[in-house]
Amino acid sequence: MSTARTLVELFEKHRSSADAVFIEGCEGLSSYTYGQAWSRAAQVAHALATRGVSPGDRVALQTPKSSEALIVYLGCLRAGAVLVPLNPGATESELDYLLADASPALVIADPTLAAARSSLPLMLIDASRGADSLAAIDNQPATSPQFVPTADSHAAMVYTSGTTGRPKGAVLSHANLTANALTLASEWGFSSSDRLLHLLPIFHVHGLFVATNCTIAGGGSMVLAPRFEVDVVLDQLPSCTVMMGVPTFYTRLLADPRFGADTCREARVIISGSAPLLASTHIEFEQRTGQVILERYGMSETSMLTSNPLHGTRKPGTVGPALPGVSLRVVHPDTHQAQPIGEIGDIEVTGPNVFGGYWNRPELNATEFTADGFFRTGDVGTIDADGYVTIVGREKDLIITGGLNVYPKEIEEAIDAQPGVACSAVIGVPDADFGEAVVAVVVAAHGATLDVAALRDALRVLLAAYKVPKQIHVVDALPQNAMGKVEKSKLRNTYA
Repeated sequence: MSTARTLVELFEKHRSSADAVFIEGCEGLSSYTYGQAWSRAAQVAHALATRGVSPGDRVALQTPKSSEALIVYLGCLRAGAVLVPLNPGATESELDYLLADASPALVIADPTLAAARSSLPLMLIDASRGADSLAAIDNQPATSPQFVPTADSHAAMVYTSGTTGRPKGAVLSHANLTANALTLASEWGFSSSDRLLHLLPIFHVHGLFVATNCTIAGGGSMVLAPRFEVDVVLDQLPSCTVMMGVPTFYTRLLADPRFGADTCREARVIISGSAPLLASTHIEFEQRTGQVILERYGMSETSMLTSNPLHGTRKPGTVGPALPGVSLRVVHPDTHQAQPIGEIGDIEVTGPNVFGGYWNRPELNATEFTADGFFRTGDVGTIDADGYVTIVGREKDLIITGGLNVYPKEIEEAIDAQPGVACSAVIGVPDADFGEAVVAVVVAAHGATLDVAALRDALRVLLAAYKVPKQIHVVDALPQNAMGKVEKSKLRNTYA
């Protein structure tokens, strides 16, 4: 296994195979060899320096998915900048908060996106122009920047959230990301002969770190597509060895009669994550293709924590045992003692991949970490006698729909602020397509009549599309316990 301790070292080892394909763009995206990507990333790093970005500064990136966005990621790593990936579908109000909190030294954005209206220093990348979008850095040297990151250097800051509804930045070091990439590449058997079908968004840990960094660690190539489309999978997967996706991908593929074993004829592993995969989908996929989907589990703060094995039993409904180097325990929510095998409890983890803390939130070190250094994931689950972990719920009521995180509190606040609304509760319910669907249960203010269509239209202005509830139910009252807390478990049972 490689001894690399930074992502720059991990990528640099491929300089001897500079002509090997790194990114093979499809659907209009650009292609790069390892040598071209390495040189272009150096030019990005020098361009960042000329714009006043120093090592340790944050650089926000909000562009549609493109090969050039990944080159910017590599350039930030070489410059020692901390990449802050932002959802290109975020609303202006969401961006206002994120940019104010991150205080980036530079915002890199597509001209059409809201970030381009920021008062912060701005560098534009027009994703529609492909490789030409980086033409502005052509005059920069392709030599290595003076700064060389260390294992402790911060590499990225990914925004996540919890019960507060306000996103917080999880700061990940080069060591965190490199350790996870090497472990996953080893466990999943990545090599230079692999060709990964990359259909995931790159503002998210799954697409930016897991898919991209595993490809780099193995020295293979990735077929980069702008987005998931069934026709792209049917066209590209027959010549790929690996596919990573979210459950929505697989349910939509199974809905197409053209998809079958021949489509997956070269695939050695197909991986699912970022949302729960229904056991029925797992079984149907195997029956249709002969492929047993490999499920794994991770978080923005930790990257991947567990995985079903590449060689061995993959248990539907579980996310597999803890990865090598990761310590995972299930504890009683009140006593914090380890739970017996099969008993439900809170999941806590530690390992080289676990982040060190949240940006500008030192007070959370006491609440989110235990005295002995374990991170409290907020997830609830069990461990069986073989060490396989099953996620049975989320303490913080996080909803994962189509592989994207949705935080109920944020949506509830937006709903409660609307005229005629007394209160609301937002839940996730099982959905064969999205993994979970966002559902809102709303109580009207006394004497008010709520127009559900108008309420949804108002939310579309305030929230990214994937956060807007797919169903809104108006009820007389929300179920509450003796302490006045809404019993969301009852709502889930009612609307599942």
